[in-house]
Amino acid sequence: MKFEFDINPVEQARPRGTRMRKGIRLYDPKKVAVFKRQLGMLARQQMLDRGLEPFDGPLEVCMEFYRPVQASISRKERDRRISGVHRPTVKPDLSNYIKALEDGLNGIIWIDDNRIVQIVAEKKYSDHPRIVIEVNKVDEVEE
Repeated sequence: MKFEFDINPVEQARPRGTRMRKGIRLYDPKKVAVFKRQLGMLARQQMLDRGLEPFDGPLEVCMEFYRPVQASISRKERDRRISGVHRPTVKPDLSNYIKALEDGLNGIIWIDDNRIVQIVAEKKYSDHPRIVIEVNKVDEVEE
């Protein structure tokens, strides 16, 4: 099942903390919290439109993160990035994009991200920032 979200990818940042009476409360930075909330709304709408429930069981997820091209580069270099000749080898890390996406879609696309047993992920440049995911159930092999 393929999903496309018209949202600029955001990386999972380190949690922030605040002191409470007898401990510390950890929370996501505002940028990450807003991203997860917006992603969740987009995903819920697509699941509702398709009449789907969150996926359960072992899952394979393919993820493509399309990020904008930096404005401070030459036209020639910009064209190379859009065409895929040059891929984004700059921060943020792909793994941080993955973590934010997994957490943002918990309980919406999948029951829990612990159901994901295989991930294929790519980071690309585009004039149209977005996230594309494909979720497939993995057949369990009986021994």
